[in-house]
Amino acid sequence: MTDHPSDPSGPIGIIGAGRMGRGIALCFAMAGVPCLLVDFKERDKADRAALEAEVRRELAGDLEFLAALDLLSRQDISPMVDRIRFMGFREAQDDLARCALVFEAVPEVMAIKENGLRWISRHGAPEAIIASTTSTFVVDDLARFTAGPERFVNAHWLNPAHLMPLVEVSQGAATAEDTMDRLIGMLEAIGKIPARLGASAGYIVPRIQALAMNEAARMVEEGVATAAEIDKAVRVGFGVRFAVLGLLEFTDWGGGDILYYASNYLSKMIDKDRFRVPDIVARNMSEGRNGLRDGEGFYDFSNMDVEAYRRDRLENFVRLLRHLDLLPRRRSAPPPAYPQ
Repeated sequence: MTDHPSDPSGPIGIIGAGRMGRGIALCFAMAGVPCLLVDFKERDKADRAALEAEVRRELAGDLEFLAALDLLSRQDISPMVDRIRFMGFREAQDDLARCALVFEAVPEVMAIKENGLRWISRHGAPEAIIASTTSTFVVDDLARFTAGPERFVNAHWLNPAHLMPLVEVSQGAATAEDTMDRLIGMLEAIGKIPARLGASAGYIVPRIQALAMNEAARMVEEGVATAAEIDKAVRVGFGVRFAVLGLLEFTDWGGGDILYYASNYLSKMIDKDRFRVPDIVARNMSEGRNGLRDGEGFYDFSNMDVEAYRRDRLENFVRLLRHLDLLPRRRSAPPPAYPQ
């Protein structure tokens, strides 16, 4: 792992040995950072030993899969797994105090979250960052369970955590800027791409995802298309496009006025509330900020080499299409004759 000003100086703690906790531990272990993976359930010695064996098999299996894709050497697998120490919560108290960063990854039940965060506050280092991995609760609702809300954030990982680049970092009302900077630096040091946001239910991806998934389900329900046809359209249309351009970036490419008129039409034809034009889109349009062609939209293009920017994005798009074997077919022979 390369040096980084925010590289963890000690082990990373993960409280909760379920799917998310294991994935986070694997991320840091792959980057050379030792981890303490803490089982937060009461178990007897035999049950804990069985769970540890299961965890180690699963982690080794995930790494074997990556090795099969030539993403790492099989010789690296054992050292990576060995960087993860598995412990019960009673045995982990002293070790937790040496962790500069502790993730809470216990089940999505408020009472369990409260117990986990209070336990971390009680046994962790007083300067350690505490990050909940909750996908449900707003950061400010959980901060009250910590001894130092200024060092508490929500860090929402997407599954599978060891493969997905994004981590959404949600800042609470009491979260210190230094806490945000330190955590983001630590995540970037292991190759993750953090996205900052305020205290909001649903974060960024789950909120957008819920709308899109519900709309897809409604189209099946309404008989617009089959599930297979809708998923085909998402995979080779929606998905590849937005792997290269963000939603708001794409709005600026096409023009905010296009989104305005399309939304008004869908609002009239399908559902006035679901497709209502957001005020910011209408305001941008009325003030002449429709995107690339106006030099400003959601983004400011006024001091940008727009042609170089366009070329970069289109080159990335073509590379993705080539990788997915979705580029248009080229023919050296004349095309077949079609029936008249």
